[in-house]
Amino acid sequence: MTADIAGRDAASPPGDHGRSYEDFAVGDVYRHWPGRTISEADNTWFTLLTMNTHPLHFDAQYASRTEYGRIVVNSCLTLSIVAGMSVRDLSQNAICNLGWTDIRMPAPVYIGDTLYAESEVIAKRESASRPHAGIVTARTTARKGDGTVVMTYERAFLVPKRGRAPARQE
Repeated sequence: MTADIAGRDAASPPGDHGRSYEDFAVGDVYRHWPGRTISEADNTWFTLLTMNTHPLHFDAQYASRTEYGRIVVNSCLTLSIVAGMSVRDLSQNAICNLGWTDIRMPAPVYIGDTLYAESEVIAKRESASRPHAGIVTARTTARKGDGTVVMTYERAFLVPKRGRAPARQE
């Protein structure tokens, strides 16, 4: 990735089972890998599946007459891909998402753009109502391959404490 945010890289999660509450520290930065190139099929299928009828997302003639001059990727697809990229590092082991805030899209995403993302842990605390878990909040930033920031958001999720996650069948 061309651009990095300040902070240290956190170690990879243990196996594919994700992190426990104790594995997170405020200031940890996770650079999510691999990146993802968005195809025309991705954008069209997602747009139509979610019943988004705005022609900017699937009508090339219409889009060519807008200020963008071409089809713009559906922002909800961008959010879904970026959130998915973060799962292995942040929420593979989560009990649930608690909230998304401050979603910003400072630049458009186009078909053929490759996205990269990173997340910084900005807060954590033990859960008041669930003593077996804690709440982690992370700020995620998505960039195109050239470093242009295309999305930022904050997400809070509930994570079990070490030894409290459901047993996994191998």
